[in-house]
Amino acid sequence: MMKFKLLFIVLLCSLSFSVSAQLTYGTTGLLHAPSAEMQPDKTFMVGGNFMNKELTPPTWYYHTYNYFLNITIFPWMEVAYTCTLFQAEALGLKPYGYSGFTNQDRYFSLRLRALKEGQFWKYMPAVVVGTSDPFTSTDDQVAPTEGNGYFSRFYIAATKHIPIAGKEEIGVHLSYLYNKRKEYKLNGIAAGITYNPSFHPQLRLIAEYDSKDFALGATYLLFNHFHIQVEMQKLRYFSGGLTYQLRLK
Repeated sequence: MMKFKLLFIVLLCSLSFSVSAQLTYGTTGLLHAPSAEMQPDKTFMVGGNFMNKELTPPTWYYHTYNYFLNITIFPWMEVAYTCTLFQAEALGLKPYGYSGFTNQDRYFSLRLRALKEGQFWKYMPAVVVGTSDPFTSTDDQVAPTEGNGYFSRFYIAATKHIPIAGKEEIGVHLSYLYNKRKEYKLNGIAAGITYNPSFHPQLRLIAEYDSKDFALGATYLLFNHFHIQVEMQKLRYFSGGLTYQLRLK
């Protein structure tokens, strides 16, 4: 915990970075829990993460990495493609001369905005429905229970931003997640709170419960293009990543 605090302080002091990107999985959201926030139309993102084994499905009994491409095609539609690396030893390829990260799991994510925040009345939250890794081509199965489809999930999320003291803003996020996985169940309520301080609006602090664990983290926007994310899964295990963002429109 002390190492995380030191890293957090160093980042605050050394970086001059309001954004919402679930960089862990390459989609808009919190850290692991989804939200109903959307990127501006025609936003393109590419990035990667170090992923502690505590936040991946049990298939990854070792620390790993992922990388992703993401584009908001319309103001109400976001699509992402994410790859998570496998070690050769875990796949039984070491006898064939392979070692280290030699293969990857690939999946798509889709997010659709059903309601925009404040669309019909002042206090209306935004609502998004989405899915990640919904289908495996191995046996043409939707919402697979085992095998491929490690990151499979379906969800509905709601978000409301609340101004406080005139200048500060708190985001309140609530969602319900569902999948059929035997080894990595995500069936239940997820929730989170985000905070953008007025003295440093590029900084975003995040606290969440992702239906399995609690996590704390922060996201920074540097030079209007680079997202830097740090997080502590289960309040103990560090993960982090870097993403490049470009507004195409």
